[in-house]
Amino acid sequence: MASLQALTDFLDRELNISGIPDYPGAVNGLQIENGGVVTKIVAAVDASLPVFDKAIDAGADLLLVHHGMFWQGPQPVTGAVYQKLKRALDAGMALYSAHIPLDIHPQWGNNAQLATQLGMHDAEPFFDWKGIQLGLCQNLEIKRSDLQSQLAEIVAGPVHLCPGGPRHAGRVGIITGGAGSEVAAMAACGIQTFITGEGPHWSYSLAEELGINVLYAGHYATETFGVRALAAEIGRKFSLDSQFIDHPTGL
Repeated sequence: MASLQALTDFLDRELNISGIPDYPGAVNGLQIENGGVVTKIVAAVDASLPVFDKAIDAGADLLLVHHGMFWQGPQPVTGAVYQKLKRALDAGMALYSAHIPLDIHPQWGNNAQLATQLGMHDAEPFFDWKGIQLGLCQNLEIKRSDLQSQLAEIVAGPVHLCPGGPRHAGRVGIITGGAGSEVAAMAACGIQTFITGEGPHWSYSLAEELGINVLYAGHYATETFGVRALAAEIGRKFSLDSQFIDHPTGL
């Protein structure tokens, strides 16, 4: 077993929770505490009610997620909000959330994990957002169609291609999740093939007009990597059992 305080201190420090900007609803860090002891970590992408139930059934003392409980801002403690709090407290399960701090982490981050699996071993940070570099980029000598196939295998699902740019991938940029609305910024950064999770309808047409390729690999599918890697690392460091719960949205 391990101390919840020791775990959260480690996570806060290594993820630089206090130093990395995020959206107001992220509320990064410990969102629900327990009695102070952790014996099993369960990781998941979203802090949804079905995920809470699966984590509790798995015997989790700590649920580690990418998207926490408070994206909709302050809410009455009724309905699903009440049920999540009650079930977590009754089960003694803590909740820790890390959004952008986990996206951009150079080792365990969603971007870094995906880049490594794509063979982007010399990827460099790019795209300034609120004083941090939000993505990773690298030149790749690969056809965009082959990159699409490789990416589909990695995320274990469909990857939608907007073939607006060159047939070879060229300068590839990765920002996981919902960064598709940044296609103009990607073009301005010299990105020729942009890998993200999802984007608005108009991002496809704009990418065509700007002359860049976009690979939409799924918001959920591109953001399973960070929590998996982080839970495994905590498990090794603190000698704890860890498990990933897959609860895909299909988006």
